[in-house]
Amino acid sequence: MVQIKTPEQIAKMREAGLVVAAIHAATREAAVPGASTKDLDLVARKVLAEHNAKPNFLGYGGFPATICTSVNEVVVHGIPSDEVVLKDGDIISIDCGAIVDGWHGDAAYTAFVGSRHAPELVELSRVTEESMWAGIAAMKLGNRLVDVSRAIETYIRRQPKAGGGRYGIIEDYGGHGIGTEMHMDPHLLNYVERKRGKGPKLVPGFCLAIEPMVSLGTPRTEVLADDWTVITTDGTWSSHWEHSVALTEAGPLVLTSPDGGAAKLAELGVTAAPDPLA
Repeated sequence: MVQIKTPEQIAKMREAGLVVAAIHAATREAAVPGASTKDLDLVARKVLAEHNAKPNFLGYGGFPATICTSVNEVVVHGIPSDEVVLKDGDIISIDCGAIVDGWHGDAAYTAFVGSRHAPELVELSRVTEESMWAGIAAMKLGNRLVDVSRAIETYIRRQPKAGGGRYGIIEDYGGHGIGTEMHMDPHLLNYVERKRGKGPKLVPGFCLAIEPMVSLGTPRTEVLADDWTVITTDGTWSSHWEHSVALTEAGPLVLTSPDGGAAKLAELGVTAAPDPLA
C-alpha cells in the first residue's frame, strides 16, 4: 500500500528534509583530502543534534553509522570508518536521512574530493544528477510510477559516454516511497521493466525518494563481507544522487532541497509547489 500524506504531514516531512539538506552542506564542506569517512559521520551527527532530529540510518537493519559514505567503486551503503581516508581525486557519495516528529527525509549526493578529477567522472556525476531531476520533473498528477522510471532511464541513455559504450544503470537498487518509514512502497526502478507494469498513479500526497545510481561500466553489483558495502562487479566508479519529493495539488515539492527544487525545476519547465514552511 502506498502511504498518501496530508498537506500537514508533507510540511513535517519538509522539516526533516531541511535537516538532511543541512547535513549535505556540512559534509560537503568536510569532504576534503585527509578527512576520514568517520569524520564525516561525526559531522552529520552534530547537525542532527543541533536540529533536535534523529538519524534514520543508524541501527536501520543493523547499520552501524549515521550516514553512508560510498567512495569510488562503492555504489551505496559504504560504512564510515577511520581507515577510509579521502584522497585528492576521489569521489564520494554521501547518503543520509533524518526523522522529525516521526517523519522521514532521505537524500544523497556525489562530491569531488580535492581538485584532480577526470572529465569522465565529472560527467558521470552530472548525468546521474540530471537524470534524478528528470525523474522529479516527471512527478506530475496523472502520471504513473513507470513515467518516473522512464524519465530517468531515457535521460541516461541519451547521454554520450566518453570512450563509447553505455553508462551502467544499477539494477539491484532504486528509489522508494518515504513517510513514516524511510523505505516504503512503492519500489522505484531507475529503468523500465515492462513485466512490472505501469505502477500506481501519482496523486496528491504521493511521496518518493528518487535516487538513480550510475556507473562508468556494469549495472551489476556485489555486497562485501561486511554485509553492507555494495560495489560494482567490474570495479568501475559510480555516482549516486537522491532527493525526497512530495507531489501536491500545485506540483512537486523537493523536500530535501533548500529551495524546494524551485530553481532547477524552473529550468525544466516545471513549477515547484509552494514551500509550506516559507
